[in-house]
Amino acid sequence: MTPNNIDRKKRWSQALAFGIFRMMSFSVVAILIFILGFIVSKGIGVISWDFLSKAPEEGMTKGGIFPAIVGTLYLVLGSSLFSFPIGIMSGIYMNEYAKGSKVATFIRIMTNNLSGVPSVVFGLFGMALFVNALKFGDSILAGSLTLGLLSLPLVIRTTEESLKAIDFSYRESSLALGATKLQTIKNVVMPMAFPNIITGLILSIGRVSGETAPILFTVAAYFLPKLPNSIFDQVMALPYHLYVICTSGTDIEASRGVAYGTALVLISIVLIVNVLANILRTYFSKKVKTN
Repeated sequence: MTPNNIDRKKRWSQALAFGIFRMMSFSVVAILIFILGFIVSKGIGVISWDFLSKAPEEGMTKGGIFPAIVGTLYLVLGSSLFSFPIGIMSGIYMNEYAKGSKVATFIRIMTNNLSGVPSVVFGLFGMALFVNALKFGDSILAGSLTLGLLSLPLVIRTTEESLKAIDFSYRESSLALGATKLQTIKNVVMPMAFPNIITGLILSIGRVSGETAPILFTVAAYFLPKLPNSIFDQVMALPYHLYVICTSGTDIEASRGVAYGTALVLISIVLIVNVLANILRTYFSKKVKTN
C-alpha cells in the first residue's frame, strides 16, 4: 500500500469518526428540541396570568398552580441552603486539607455510592428520620433536608473537581508571599474555581426541582390551595402536582391541559435558573481574568 493510500485511508477514517460524533451530538440536540417543542405546543395554550397566580379549583381541573410554584421554590431554596455550604466545604476539605489521605478516599467512595442511591430511597430515609424520628412531620423542613441530601454528592464532587483544575503553582505563589492556607483558599483558589463550582450548583438545582419520590414521603400535599405559613407546613410542588393530575386526578382527561401547562412552567423555572447561573458564571469568569 502506497503512502498516499495510507494517508487517504487515515483521512477517510477521521472524517467518518467525526461524522459519527457530529451526528450523535446533533441527535441529542434534536431530541431535546423535540421534547421541548412538544411540551410547549401542548402547554402554551394553558399559560395565562390566572394560571400562574391562582390556586387550583374543582379537583385541580381548573384554576392555577400558584401554590405549587411557591412550594417548589421553597423546596429548592431550602435544599440549597443545606447542601451548598456543606457540599462546598466538604469539597474544599477533601482537595485542600485531606488530599491523598485515606479519609478523603473514604469520603469519595461514600459520596460516589450515595450518588447512585435511587431517589425513592432518599424519600424513605427522609420519612424515617426527619418526619418520624425528629418529629418534623410532613413539612418544608423535612422535604428540604431530604432533597439536600439527594443533591449533596453532586455538589461535593463538582467542588472537588473544580479545585483540582486549579494549578498548584497559584497556591505555592500565595503561600510564598506569606498568606496562610486559609487565606490562599479564600482569596486565590476559590475565586478561580467558583465559575466551575456554579456548574455543579446548577445541576443540583435542576435535579432537586424535578424530583417527585423524595417529596412524596416528606412534604408534598395532594391538594392544598393555600400558601404555607411556616417551615413546618406541607406544600404543593410542581413535580408531585404533575404526577397527581396525570395519574390519579379526579378527571384525568379534563386536567390534561393543566398537566402540560405545569410541565411547561417547571421546565421554564429550571431554564431561568440555568440562565441566571450561567450569567453569574460568566461574570465571575471575567472577574477572575481581570484580576
